Amino acid sequence: MVPIFQRMIVGNDSSNYRNRHGFTSQNVLVACNFDLEFIYVLSGWEGSAHDSRILTDALSRRNGLKVPHGKYFLVDCGFPNRRQFLAPFRGVRYHLSDFTGQGRHPETANELFNLRHAYLRNAVERLFGIFKSRFTIFKTAPPFPFKIQAELVLACAGLHNYLRKECRSDEFPIELDTEDALSSDSEEDDDFEILSEIQEQQRENANQLRNFTATEMWSDVDVVNNNMH
Repeated sequence: MVPIFQRMIVGNDSSNYRNRHGFTSQNVLVACNFDLEFIYVLSGWEGSAHDSRILTDALSRRNGLKVPHGKYFLVDCGFPNRRQFLAPFRGVRYHLSDFTGQGRHPETANELFNLRHAYLRNAVERLFGIFKSRFTIFKTAPPFPFKIQAELVLACAGLHNYLRKECRSDEFPIELDTEDALSSDSEEDDDFEILSEIQEQQRENANQLRNFTATEMWSDVDVVNNNMH
């Protein structure tokens, strides 16, 4: 969520831009790599827009988000588990802090999957921490027309990528964006869209892949534990 000035919103009704935290914002969808670089940014959506709706828009655009063949993106629980977008198991421990401390190791296949998922997806939280430390204008609502505010996100994302490539020693203290992470993980809009039969089958296939992956991970851990005894 990026704060915006309410009076900068075009139109008479700004309620669509008011997010679940009660302030006006734009919702920004990003994809990143493990080098903490943006590979896709879609800005300008209303703060109240559901993540799954924004993702659908990103995939439908002519120059939208592309998923390489045979690959997938890790997403949080704000998104449904679907083809090429792998979400964690809901109702199961997920955040890294949930597994910190003695005796808090994963106890089931689903918990192990979620732990490893969280380790990898932590890259996007670190990216936003660096991004907001570097471009402090996004900590408050910038006093520009909304269109400029949306474009400002894109411009700064490009600058961030340049600095990551050319000035790797120019590091910033990371401020983990935990509020957004916790809020998005707590809510999924399963009823946003009416799924076609094909989409339903794709969701089922994605769930089967996730279950299979979790089972294989757990089996590998059992093999290692047995070899240690």
